[in-house]
Amino acid sequence: MKYKKLWTDMHSNIHHEQMEGLDMWYEQIKKTMDFWPIAYYPFYMRPTEFGIKVEDRYDDETIAKDWAQVRELAERAEKEGFPMFMGYEWQGSGLDGDHNVFFLKNDGDQCHPMRYQELVKAYQGQDVIGIPHHLAYQPGSRGKNWDTHDEKFSPFAEIYSSHGCSENDDGPLGMNRHVHMGPRTGETTYERGLEEGWHVGVMAAGDNHSVPGVFEHGSMCVLAEDATKEAIWDAFINRRTYGVSQSRIEVDYAIGDTVMGGILETDGEEELTFHVKGTGAVDRIEIVKDNVLEEMVIHSGTWERERPEGVIRFKFRLELGWGPDTRVYKDQWLKEWTGRLETEGTLLSVEKCWNNFGQEIVKQDDKSCDFHVTTYQSTATGKWMGPSNVTTEGFIFEIEADADSVVHLWIDGKEYPMKVRDMLYTSKVYALWDEVKELTKKTWGDLEHYRDDPWWHNAYKIRVNKAYPESSYDIAYQKKMKFEKDCNIRLRVWQKNGDAAWTSPIFVKVKR
Repeated sequence: MKYKKLWTDMHSNIHHEQMEGLDMWYEQIKKTMDFWPIAYYPFYMRPTEFGIKVEDRYDDETIAKDWAQVRELAERAEKEGFPMFMGYEWQGSGLDGDHNVFFLKNDGDQCHPMRYQELVKAYQGQDVIGIPHHLAYQPGSRGKNWDTHDEKFSPFAEIYSSHGCSENDDGPLGMNRHVHMGPRTGETTYERGLEEGWHVGVMAAGDNHSVPGVFEHGSMCVLAEDATKEAIWDAFINRRTYGVSQSRIEVDYAIGDTVMGGILETDGEEELTFHVKGTGAVDRIEIVKDNVLEEMVIHSGTWERERPEGVIRFKFRLELGWGPDTRVYKDQWLKEWTGRLETEGTLLSVEKCWNNFGQEIVKQDDKSCDFHVTTYQSTATGKWMGPSNVTTEGFIFEIEADADSVVHLWIDGKEYPMKVRDMLYTSKVYALWDEVKELTKKTWGDLEHYRDDPWWHNAYKIRVNKAYPESSYDIAYQKKMKFEKDCNIRLRVWQKNGDAAWTSPIFVKVKR
């Protein structure tokens, strides 16, 4: 069966004090995602008589009022044809790990028992799931407890988020952002769950507490028959899910006729196939069997010596942002950009790499894209619920055009023409020199220095990342595999720019 790929942020936590912005969150997620499982956050930092604050749950009356508001929005979204699932975060005593609880229908109520087994029992027989997140923290201190896991209630787990990667304890994407919850340990990772025999899939999601659908914090894709809530829910409970760390790497993966998340019964020999369409050059695809690298399909080195000629397809990422140090220029905390990209060929697709509110595609057709972008400076420390230092917004464009044609970019009325062949060779950064020089003179006078640090370090910048031809990001693969015993097999995809994707495993059962 051919499934649709539908994208979402399944971990956007809205707090009680943010409920007045619920409609704004809803409008933002509709711009960036295909559906929305919201995760209401019923906790706050409660002052104690000792002076220290501790995280605790709001009173039942406050939660009930907020929950009614979430329900009202979910019902409105359903009438508008946008799939939305009510959800909330459950933490309990911290002994079993944090989980987000989601409902198929809009009539569910929150439960907050101390233990995970009690949570599962409370929703027995109902269309409810509880998805564990930031797995790899300390056991007993909000890390995942695989000993109490229920694979029917929790069919997949969050392998990556703003916290970092919980796949294992020696991978390259650490868990260093939330320093108060770390460091990462191997005792609670996703791989431990597979080793204990659980059928558990994967996804990635932001753990966003300020803006839903933050590009830089990860997102998930579900393989669903259509975009109805029922079809998406079917994908949930059958683990047809995968996650990406940033950009929307497209992955199709199957063994025989069984797709990711499925259970395959075999006599011992099947064909493994995958098709990966990256957002930039793919470095390698790792086939992982029972948490051990089975085979590495290396793509780097297979395409770089080609000289593109004639009409080609290519992708590149445009980033806008950076700008003045807010410690020096205290009022320079945002900038609005007006832009237009135009090709002499055909604009095939536009991916939104958005991290905050204030972004808009004004107009898009097969030749051009007009946009309005707002970038923000951040001085957040990364402590409790703080955002990371996000400063850029942008897009990934896919274009079909002659290798010797020109892509025209206008930012705030100024043109930046770019030859496609040059884009395929290197990235390019443009600084808004006129703006920063005017700002510096206005703030500090006729400053002089023997190098350009005072201006370069505080300039807003445009980065046109290196463009990559289709041969670098579109990979199809197949091979015969023999199975002598039960196992699970999944894919890990790495791009040259560090973006990653993780698929849910296929669980192979060999007939005896």
